[in-house]
Amino acid sequence: MSFSRPSCLLRRTIPEVCKTAYQLRSRPVTTQTHRLALFPGDDFYSCNGHVACDTDNKPNSVDLKLLAQLQQDGSAPTAHILNRMVSSCAKSGSVFLGVQLHATVIKVGFDSNVYICSALVDMYGKCGAVSSAQRLFDEMSHRNVVSWNSLISGYLQVGCPKIAIELFLEMVKVGIAPTHFTVSAVLVACWRTEETKLGIQVHGLSLKCGFCYHIVVGTCLIDFYSKGWKIDASRLMFDLMPERNIITWTSMVAGYAHCQQPVAAMVLVREMQQWGIRLNYVTYNCLLSSFSSSNDLDHSKQVHCRIIREGLESNSYLAITLVKVYSECSSNLEDFNKVCSGVTRWDQISWNAVIGGLSNLGHGEAALKCFFKMRQAGFDMDLFTFTSVLRAIGMISSLEEGKQTHALVFKMGYGTNLNVQNGLVSMYARCGLITDAKRVFSSTDGHDVISWNSLLSGCAYHGYGREVVELFEKMRRSRVKPDNTTFLVVLSACRHVGLVDKGIEYFDLMRNDYSLEPPTTEHYSSMVDLFSRAGYLSEAEDFISKMPIEPGPSVYKALLSACQVHGNVEIAARCAKKLLQMFPNDPVIYVLLSNVLATVGYWDNAASIRKVMSDRGVRKEPGYSWI
Repeated sequence: MSFSRPSCLLRRTIPEVCKTAYQLRSRPVTTQTHRLALFPGDDFYSCNGHVACDTDNKPNSVDLKLLAQLQQDGSAPTAHILNRMVSSCAKSGSVFLGVQLHATVIKVGFDSNVYICSALVDMYGKCGAVSSAQRLFDEMSHRNVVSWNSLISGYLQVGCPKIAIELFLEMVKVGIAPTHFTVSAVLVACWRTEETKLGIQVHGLSLKCGFCYHIVVGTCLIDFYSKGWKIDASRLMFDLMPERNIITWTSMVAGYAHCQQPVAAMVLVREMQQWGIRLNYVTYNCLLSSFSSSNDLDHSKQVHCRIIREGLESNSYLAITLVKVYSECSSNLEDFNKVCSGVTRWDQISWNAVIGGLSNLGHGEAALKCFFKMRQAGFDMDLFTFTSVLRAIGMISSLEEGKQTHALVFKMGYGTNLNVQNGLVSMYARCGLITDAKRVFSSTDGHDVISWNSLLSGCAYHGYGREVVELFEKMRRSRVKPDNTTFLVVLSACRHVGLVDKGIEYFDLMRNDYSLEPPTTEHYSSMVDLFSRAGYLSEAEDFISKMPIEPGPSVYKALLSACQVHGNVEIAARCAKKLLQMFPNDPVIYVLLSNVLATVGYWDNAASIRKVMSDRGVRKEPGYSWI
């Protein structure tokens, strides 16, 4: 069976499958009558009935003593009771007990019962023993749709979505009509493998079979399209659904969060409240995860207040998400510490969130102290811990702790993880050990754009501009495509070593690559600084006038600083005028213009600028040093 045949196979079998599905849907079946026909000797007033009631009340427990009692009394367990007990094993993940029940099934002669065997396949799959599930499935003389669904979900459970898709295609090929459970499972497999085209065909299949708008299938389609960045298709599916539950609404909120549309997520949540749907902690968690910048701080605080009002502030999942949100949206360490005090359950995830949050806020020493406390508390580290800690070490250039952490990385078995390796490259580069950074970079298998950016930014930060250009050319020859951050680092390196022509070449390369986002103000500011440092002030001013976006203050300040170096009063006056129109209370503008005038000997004019600054009540904050 080939994985490259999905489209033709689906086109060939959709009519037959739809016909079978409609026959199944139109067949009148009474649950009780159907059960009695399957298990005619079922006596619910015997010990069997006691087992049935026990599994109803405690669905995650299996009492083998009752099974033993049945056998001692000479009363063989019925197929129905065995089925119920196997299902309980699946829910509780009790694979050892499930194997014993499997042996009992064989012993009493129910090994050819398709319903019990399907339950056993489901049990093995949910317990992670998918090879046993596959073996049992292959031995089954007769298989129904439940058998196929159980094995498909088993492979999804252990992270093998491609095999799950192959099973689905084989199932359709042999003429088994899929159910809404089949379609929902396959849609999950499609987005995990990024098989967008196949997912769309499965959507069409569900539409023809008549359960496209089933609440489970519809919710999975919302997930499928949103995780594939097709948020408009996801919203259309949401609007077409005749029935929605809290999971459907939450999936749509999660879709907006995934596509980084926090405003749309907020609007949808308000719509939920208008419909009288009570938000649960999962909905709030998804909504909070959509906030990732300082522009979202007000929304974050509103949602935080709502969580407190609903009495959910003690929820451990929400507490951790709030820690993450405040570290990304706020620069206030006091607010962050208050949120951290609300964490009541300290586990690996909680420690990782706090360490990562302190790193995001730029408090490297505090992040390291938190890491030490985590180790003293006896919690294991994972790749998220190490990436955050390595980032914190790079911030404070704490080389000794960096080497110790590197040794710990190898000891814990994360030395080959790409994310951790990227963190090591960045850490050594920030600490000035470019040779060690290159050594880690060379030992990394399968570099990604973050790997290259970490090494490039480290070289640029320490003044190795020409080496940055050489590395960038190697990156262009590799299969890794540079992003906006890469170009920003390279332009910064070019301006520091005066490579004007190379800078222009790379900027044009970025601007003409339509697969990249358009250059930002930072890129234009780097280009202006590139021209200005080389003495091309007129070219820099002309470059600003032709910018397709509104020049920010950093653009004009770069030119104004260069005017001080080159003593160009005329251009400096024009830059200062435009800056003062935008930011009349920025003290840096007055100081820069005053310094330009003083540099060329216009002391009276420089003094008058300082006086204007004083009269307007604009004060420059005094600088300070680490020494």
